[in-house]
Formats: sequence, structure tokens, C-alpha cells
Amino acid sequence: MGRRISLATPLGIGKPNHLLNALYRRAKADASIELTIHTALTLQKPSAKSELEKRLLGPIVERVFGNYPDLEYEIDRVAGRLPSNVRVIEFYFMAGKYLKNPPAQRDYISSNYTHVARDLLSRGVNVVMQQVCAGVVDGRPRLSLSCNPDLSIDMLEGLRERAKHGHPYCTVGQINDQLPFMYGDAELDPEWFDFVVDDPAGSYALFAPPKLAVNDAESIIGLYASALVKDGGELQVGIGALGDAVTYALELRHENNVRYVEILNELGALDRFGSVLSESGDTSVFEDGLFAASEMLVDGFMQLYEAGILKRKVYDDMALSRLLNAGRIDEHVTPELLDLLRANKAIHSVLTEEDLRYLQYFGILKPALQFAAGVVHLPDGRSFVPDLGDAAFRTALEPFVGDTLAQGAVIHAGFFLGPRVFYDWLRQLPEAERRTIRMRSVTRINQLYGHEELDVLHRRNARFINTTMRVDLFGAAASDSLEDGRVVSGVGGQYNFVAMAHELPGGRSVIQLRSTRRDKRELRSNIAYSVGMVTSPRHLRDIVITEYGIADLRAKTDEECVQALLAIADSRFQPELMRDAKRHGKLREDYEIPVQHRHNLPETYTKLLAGWRTQGLFPAYPFGTDLTVEEQVLAAALNKLQDSLKTPKELLRTAVTAAAESGASPELEPLLKRMQLDDPKSAKEHLYRRLVIAALRS
Repeated sequence: MGRRISLATPLGIGKPNHLLNALYRRAKADASIELTIHTALTLQKPSAKSELEKRLLGPIVERVFGNYPDLEYEIDRVAGRLPSNVRVIEFYFMAGKYLKNPPAQRDYISSNYTHVARDLLSRGVNVVMQQVCAGVVDGRPRLSLSCNPDLSIDMLEGLRERAKHGHPYCTVGQINDQLPFMYGDAELDPEWFDFVVDDPAGSYALFAPPKLAVNDAESIIGLYASALVKDGGELQVGIGALGDAVTYALELRHENNVRYVEILNELGALDRFGSVLSESGDTSVFEDGLFAASEMLVDGFMQLYEAGILKRKVYDDMALSRLLNAGRIDEHVTPELLDLLRANKAIHSVLTEEDLRYLQYFGILKPALQFAAGVVHLPDGRSFVPDLGDAAFRTALEPFVGDTLAQGAVIHAGFFLGPRVFYDWLRQLPEAERRTIRMRSVTRINQLYGHEELDVLHRRNARFINTTMRVDLFGAAASDSLEDGRVVSGVGGQYNFVAMAHELPGGRSVIQLRSTRRDKRELRSNIAYSVGMVTSPRHLRDIVITEYGIADLRAKTDEECVQALLAIADSRFQPELMRDAKRHGKLREDYEIPVQHRHNLPETYTKLLAGWRTQGLFPAYPFGTDLTVEEQVLAAALNKLQDSLKTPKELLRTAVTAAAESGASPELEPLLKRMQLDDPKSAKEHLYRRLVIAALRS
């Protein structure tokens, strides 16, 4: 490629870190090389910002991240020492990581996920580097893009097309045997790559972020969202604590349905938001189950699969999909299916060779049948003209009718990232089950174009559940940037899914947000009269959920939207929001918030949660965590300690409290030992010990 390398490498864990580090070192040592790295979601092991953080984080990082090699360009970018001949351009950030990094902010590309491959190709990408894994499929050596077929398929096809017009390119795969071999679009011939590097050093631990605790507000938001998911429908859900909250509530609904409905009643959900729940919701067990189509294969899908909730299979065939949706067939194959397919013009009355391949591919006929010269040959030597109207042929065919449909999928996804237990699960999943997870190009997941009719059948009653930072009173959502233009994360696929919900019959977009946030220790509302940088515009408004309820905004006037969002805002901010709306003529002057929505305060749900938790429900870590119990407690205490040092008043109070601490009670000793402060040796360690004791006691 000469000395100008315009490189694309996948988001998340698909990056071949050792190769990228080698190339970056080469560019650092030779200023004549012009290196541009196009990527997203560059991952880096957590690093401590203080001595106390180091004592807590050190063992966690070593245990959880193992031999994961950090990317050297990322270390230099964070430190502000990228050489002038190297640029890193990203389209999605780790949330909040680069708010104080001007070079990273300047080199951010704002693109819908489905447009990224196009945009990077237009920037002259000429090298693709990606982690892959190797396997043998049907006796042939194959490679799997595993965690990241999302953009790579479109990138590779685009590069091949550009090469026809004189634009050379190079593709490099690095084998990492820690990656699970995934199927669907992820499975490729090795010839797709110019180089495949197979070196034991390239197999290292996949980046596995520990699970975060689900707080009270998130638990309630997830509970509301779970009541909008229809049995027999489709689900897309995001990563993080809010995604875990939805997953937990869906499991509770399926496994303990009577108690689940009681909890919704105790929360007042059915009384206050019964209209949207009756129209678009469902609180029943999952008899038919769900199908998932999500840009990200989240570890919550593992939980839903194991719980028997993700079980509705879809097939990449129009006739089968129509018959399944109409309830005329199920996954069990019968001879009558041949007649139904013939009536739906999926096959001919006299089978062709293509018809036979089709029937065998989907498991309708067994592979023992052979086609030659217009005749079907049976293993016993008999041959028939394959006329489905011929009774003799139908009788001979019956033993070769399959048992169940083949090639079904319960999940379509573009990439994955998750905790270690999730990667272990994918690797250990039997091949037949792993094949029901189809990894696909993001253009097959995040948009309908080119496959609309099939997606409409797959994604019936679709629920796209995503998270935002702020919503204005008219339903516009700011999910990726602050009002001053600084990027927090990225657009990703949110706009795609919001728009898709409006195109699919029965589809709904569900935007979740916490009603308030802390901003320099000041409480602020995340529902505002207006927001600056909009990710999802007001004309695509649909359903918004906070811990105070559900606002159904679809087909509503501006005033009706204002009223619905006021009803789920924190009551400490309702008067100001209402005054703003009235001042601008968006709310009539005599409007008053209904009584049942005037007490939106944390204590209204924290008391309920406390009671439910005595019954073993709504744990902080519903699906476990890599953190020990001691580390969970210490992390919460140190976070509180960090908050207490942000203002002079709190700093003084903390110092006085710490100075008064003379000793630790017995239950604190294991925690102090974990922080290597059980036997302090210096004045500094004595101070740290007192600070930690004060934080733990608070």
C-alpha cells in the first residue's frame, strides 16, 4: 500500500491488537508513514487515578482482563502524545471517555451505523485488519469473523468493487482461538484475506467488562419496559445496567408470572398506564417466545435463551415465514407441507433440482435423495419423476420427509461484547444451537432496505428498546452528544431502530432514561423543555420510559406529548417544566398535572423495591458479576468517597470524619485487608485506612 495506510479495524473486541501495535510502532518510528486508523469503541483496561483506586483495581484487572494487550495507540491518544503522522478516527466512543480530549473530539465521525462502511470507503480505506477464528465446516477450512461481521462484510465487498477501478487494498486476519466460531454472514472462505496470521501470541483473553450493578431507578425502568414486549414478537435491547434490568424483568414475567403481575399492580403501572399497556403491551408468559434482531448480541440474550424465552425461530424464506406467521404450520414437518409450499409457489408441482435442494436445505426432505436427468433417485435404487401429484411418488417419498425444519435462527446480530461467562457460553454452546445465532452484516440488522418483506414477517410486534441521556418535552432524544457539541458516545444504530419501529406493522420504539442526573453535585432533570444535539427527532417520537412510568407519544399532538412527559418527570422539576411549556404556548394555561402523577419521587419506588428484595427479587447484580462481595462494597464506598471530595464543604466534612476514625469494627477488617490497609506502615497508609473506614461506615 506504500507509505499511506488508511486502515479500518472493527469496533470492540474484533481488533487484532498485536498487529495493530506492531503497525503503530512502525509508524511512530518512521514519520514518513502516514497512518490513519478508522475504528470505534476502542477498549482499554481500567487504570487507577489514585492510590486507593489502584489498591482496589489492581487485583480486579489482573483477574478479569488476564493477558488482554492494551492498544498502544490508545494509551498514547489518552495521554495526548499521538505522533503527528498518526490519526485515530472513530464513529463511536466508550461513553464519556473523551469528553476532555479535544483531538479525539475533532476526529469523531457522526454516522448512522448502516452508513459507516460507505463513509470509511469514501475516506480511502485501503487496509482491513481483523481478528478471526478458524474451523472446518463440511470438510472445508473456514474462517469466522466471529464477534464482528457487522461492518467487515460491507467493507470487504466495497473494497473488491473499488479494486475493479484501480484502487488496491489489503486484508489481514489474525487468528485468536479465544473467539467462538460463529455462523451466518460471519463464516467466510480464507481467500477473503490476503494474509492470515496464525501465531500463538495472537490468542489472548477477550476484553470482558465486568457487570455493573442495576440501581433502583433502572430496576423500575426495566420493569415497565418488560410489560411492553409481546409474546411471539421480536426484541432488540441495548447493553449495560438498563439492558440487564429489562432482561431480569422479562425472566421474572416468564418464570413467576403471578408475582410479576402483582408487582406491576403494586407499582400502579396497570392503573396509571393501562392504555398503552393494553394496546401495545403484554404481561403473559412466553408461550410462543421471542426472536431477537439486534446490532449487538448482548449477554442478556444468553439469559433469555437459557430461560426458554428466546425460542421463536425465523427462516430466511418468504413462503415458510408466511405459513409460520399464519399458524398454518409449525417447526414439525409433515407431508402436507409440500402441498402448502406448492400452493404458495415456493416449489413446482414437478420438482426441479433447485426445488429438491431447497427442500433439503430447510430440512423438509432428507439428504438421501438424489436428482439427476429430471429424475429423483432413492437410496434403494428406485427412481421417480418427481411429480407431487403422483400417488406412487408421494408414497415413496414419505420415509424421506424430515422431522423438523432446519436453518432456523432465534437471534440475528451484528457484533458482540460482554463478560467472560458470556464468551464461555458461546464457545461451549453445541454447534447446532450456535447455528441458531446468525451473525450478520449491520445492513441486514439495522435497516429494512432490500429485504423488507422478509423482515416484516420476522419482526412482527417488534420492540426496539434503547437508552438516551435526555428527552425534550416533544419527544426528541439526545443520546450521543452534549449541547456544546462534545460527543459522549455515538449515534450507533439508535436512529435506525427508532425509524424502523415506525415502518414495521406493530413495531414500537421504546426509549429509556433515568429521570434525573447529578451535574457537579446538582440534581438536574433529564426531561427538558428542549435539548441541543438531537439523535432521534421529535417526528419519530414513540414511547419514553422513566422510573415514573410510560409516555406514549405516537400520533400525539405537541400538547399531548408535553402532558405525557410531565407525567413521568421527577416531581421536583414538574412545575418549572410546566411553566416553560405554558410560556411558549405549548400547554394551555389552566392545565394541571393529574394528582396521580404529582408524587414522582424516589421514595415512591425505593420502598416498594426494599420490600420486593426481602423476597429475593431485584438483586443489584441479577446475573452475577466478576467482582467479589468485598469488591462490590468497596467500589460503592470509594465512589461515595470520590464524590465527597468534589466540593470544599464536603472535603472538610470528609477530613473531619476521617480524623475521628480511631479503629475498625471486626466486620470491616476483611475489607481493609482487601485494600492492603489492615496493617498500615506509614502515615499515608494510616490516612488511607481512616478514609476507607469513614467511607464504609457512611
